[in-house]
Amino acid sequence: MTQTSAVKKLNPLEELEHHHVKFVRDEAGLDYIEIDNDYATAKIALQGAHIMVWQPKSQKNPVLWLSSNARYVPGRSIRGGIPICWPWFGAHPTDGTLCPHGFARVMPWQLIDAETVKNGATRLVLQMLEPAESKRQLSYPYLLTITITVGDTLRIDLATTNKADHPFMVGEALHTYFQVSDVAAIHIHGLEDALYADKVFNYERRVETTDVRFNSEFDRVYLNTNADCVIHDPGLNRQIRIAKSGSQSTVIWNPWQEKAQQMADMGTANEWRNMICVETANALENSVVISPNRTHTMSVEYSVESL
Repeated sequence: MTQTSAVKKLNPLEELEHHHVKFVRDEAGLDYIEIDNDYATAKIALQGAHIMVWQPKSQKNPVLWLSSNARYVPGRSIRGGIPICWPWFGAHPTDGTLCPHGFARVMPWQLIDAETVKNGATRLVLQMLEPAESKRQLSYPYLLTITITVGDTLRIDLATTNKADHPFMVGEALHTYFQVSDVAAIHIHGLEDALYADKVFNYERRVETTDVRFNSEFDRVYLNTNADCVIHDPGLNRQIRIAKSGSQSTVIWNPWQEKAQQMADMGTANEWRNMICVETANALENSVVISPNRTHTMSVEYSVESL
């Protein structure tokens, strides 16, 4: 039987225990949700509904990469974990002064429900609040909700509801940073025969012919694909499966050494070698048009298996 929270719209400013869930606040005044259940631990920043940590208790190594130099300040995104790119991916299509990847990752969110589901996982539902800054960037009405289910797998459902009287388009991504042993020693299966736009080469279009491997800066948007991807990591003796729905793009990124050294929050020395971004997305021509009073949901589930 599902155990459902008796408290709705839980106040993130209060310290409270609820079905393995508690709130904490750091010295900068940012609020976080910490989860510790039978299957996994997790940490989520209420700024950006940003999942920073998810580690199944079966795993001795983190699944998500988080920079040692990540910034934890109001209005700035956190380097690592799972930032939310919304309502556009990359640069704004018409206004270059607006924040790349949209504003959802730096806006305040509110926890509106928490429950322990019948398999023992913890499910949270959060909604993005709409301060004046977000209304300046996106004037029409909407509702953005994320449902996060923390167990031996991590499931994320990002739902956009159009509350306007006209259709609108969104680009979106879950910009997930995965911890790996060495980016040069891993490979990713599942994108064979997929068309991609290579951002390193001015969005040149090509077709992937084999497993994805890495030996230099890598930044590709794979289009028209809803396939599972699997990160094979012999160094950590594991594989990470990324299973998605409501998504027609997969983005893969690693800045490599030169660019990483130019990014103050990318960590020290060779930290960039221990991460790869595999992003569940709707980007470029896969951006989604949502009709009035309709909801589009992009979902992903991460699981970890031994090799």
